[in-house]
Amino acid sequence: MLLAKTATGFTLSLDDRPIIAHTAENPAFFAGRGEERMDMYRGNFDIEDYVVERVALTHADIEGETIRLSSAPGQPVRLVVTVGGDSLRLEAPDASINRLWLRTVAEKDEHVWGAGEQMSYFDLRGRRFPLWTSEPGVGRDKTTAITFQSDVTGKAGGDYYNTNYPQPTYVSSRRYALHVDTTAYAAFDFRRDGFHEVEVWDVPERIEFFAAATFRDLVGKLSLRFGRQPQLPDWVYQGAIIGLKDGKGSFERLEKMRAAGVKVSGLWCEDWVGLRHTTFGARLFWDWVGNEERYPHLRQKIAELADENIRFLGYVNPYLCVDGSLFPEAEVKGYFATNAEGKTALVDFGEFDCGVVDFTNPGAAAWFADRVIGENMLDFGLSGWMADFGEYLPIDVKLSNGVDAKLMHNAWPTLWAEVNAKAVESRGKTGEALFFMRAGYTGVQAHCPLLWGGDQSVDFSRHDGLVTVICGALSSGLLGNAYHHSDIGGYTSLFGNVRTPELLMRWAEMAAFTSVMRSHEGNRPRDNLQIDQDAAVLSHFARMTAIYVHLAPYLKSLSAEAAETGLPVQRPLFLHHEDDRATYAIQDAYLYGADLLVAPVWKAGEEERSVYLPKGANWVHVWSGKAHEGGREATVPAPLGQPAVFYRAGAARENLFAGIGTL
Repeated sequence: MLLAKTATGFTLSLDDRPIIAHTAENPAFFAGRGEERMDMYRGNFDIEDYVVERVALTHADIEGETIRLSSAPGQPVRLVVTVGGDSLRLEAPDASINRLWLRTVAEKDEHVWGAGEQMSYFDLRGRRFPLWTSEPGVGRDKTTAITFQSDVTGKAGGDYYNTNYPQPTYVSSRRYALHVDTTAYAAFDFRRDGFHEVEVWDVPERIEFFAAATFRDLVGKLSLRFGRQPQLPDWVYQGAIIGLKDGKGSFERLEKMRAAGVKVSGLWCEDWVGLRHTTFGARLFWDWVGNEERYPHLRQKIAELADENIRFLGYVNPYLCVDGSLFPEAEVKGYFATNAEGKTALVDFGEFDCGVVDFTNPGAAAWFADRVIGENMLDFGLSGWMADFGEYLPIDVKLSNGVDAKLMHNAWPTLWAEVNAKAVESRGKTGEALFFMRAGYTGVQAHCPLLWGGDQSVDFSRHDGLVTVICGALSSGLLGNAYHHSDIGGYTSLFGNVRTPELLMRWAEMAAFTSVMRSHEGNRPRDNLQIDQDAAVLSHFARMTAIYVHLAPYLKSLSAEAAETGLPVQRPLFLHHEDDRATYAIQDAYLYGADLLVAPVWKAGEEERSVYLPKGANWVHVWSGKAHEGGREATVPAPLGQPAVFYRAGAARENLFAGIGTL
């Protein structure tokens, strides 16, 4: 960064881009103190702050690359900023300061993306985004009845900014990115025309900046900073991962689906550990050992599936239920987070209590990786699993490393991902075993090979339905997460909200053009339509898996590209059409690689789809073969089975893409 003095302050520029402009009249830095209130209930947080002090640091003394900021000449220095390379190092001489605000230069027509995995809004401009990992909420829209009911009954309604995976990183249409190196609660505020404001409930050690000539190069730099995933396992390309939790009946149902033409790569049985029943629905038994009563001779069945080139996947999370076999083993070793009295802290997860394995304790992390994931899962024959949760670390527990749990809360998903990755690595299975996570934070990219979009409602709702996983894929993809997918058909069914055949089919249409196709029975399988319970849905699903397999050569090339460049599989339109600003805010369509444009139907009852096609290319509708000129909106028929998909005329795999319409 280039530091330049001005008459009453300074500017900081990055490759000729002014990023920070500080004057006595309009300071960029503010410091102070706050007293937060945080209440957690089953992963949902009620957070508010009482700002005791917020002081504008109007006066700057500059010596070399060091800036000393105070409220006025002669007043004590409140913040020291050191410019080094493309980052700022910060230090507060006053130890009582626990709040920092930074304003960066904004342009009125600027677009901003990122902030982790955002489910409601891709372009962040005009809104404020708290950055705290949590349950995303049910409904996520305070104007809807389902959100109201969820708030009243379980404090679980959520809002547009709630996410399993926040990250204090934003990407600007000015072709630069900012990252705050902190795990503290933070917020990005993009509501003003002239500046963006970054708020951190701590004094971060460092704020990093990245700049590039193109968006693709910028994404590449971010992926190098945060970590890149291995290529997808070869077995994934064989078809869908079928999610069933029906005990031994899962195998019979799988065969029925295969007989109907469904292309299958894996069977995912999250209930491999057994079930418990609660008012929320069927819940898993959180003791990570194969349940022989529910799945007799499971190890043999896994081997039989492998003989047919079908992998078996399970489920795990970082908590152990008190009535399971692993809990006493971990407790006697002192591997749990503790309460104020020094005893094992127990957390209510909805009618059952669990201990929190303390991953800041190296012994506990190694034990979980080897004893639980290594022995009970990988050695048992599992090829993958849902690595669930990660966002539930209570803020009042005591941890082995002595760091305040409020500062470790955001870091927890990354620690959880690292435990899983180390287990996989210890068995030589990196790039072969596939686990997927919903929770994340800075650095999760280096450990987690696949994201999933979390627990959407089983509907078409704007803030919690099918369309939100597109936004989640695009926002997280800009920050180095190459692979994203979702529960086909959604997950959360509450208050009479249940799946329709149309929803299942539309979701499958979208999933065919993502990294991984995976179905889920949801939290209340008996109340909701399943793929194998409706002949039309089953036939449609089989056809979508055929499309996914047909595109496997293309997806393999995208996976290789991701490993080499960091580019995600699902991409915002502007990533390849930078000069077309009409693409900058589109969040309900995406590029699948550079050459396919996918615009899923995400509203109930729609039979056609309108989508903007980027200029500078002609786009061919795969079902009709009709070419459309870019730079304008096209409206095409989109009956069930024919989602709005276009390929770029002249693409290298043009024949492969044209073949979609003949399957």
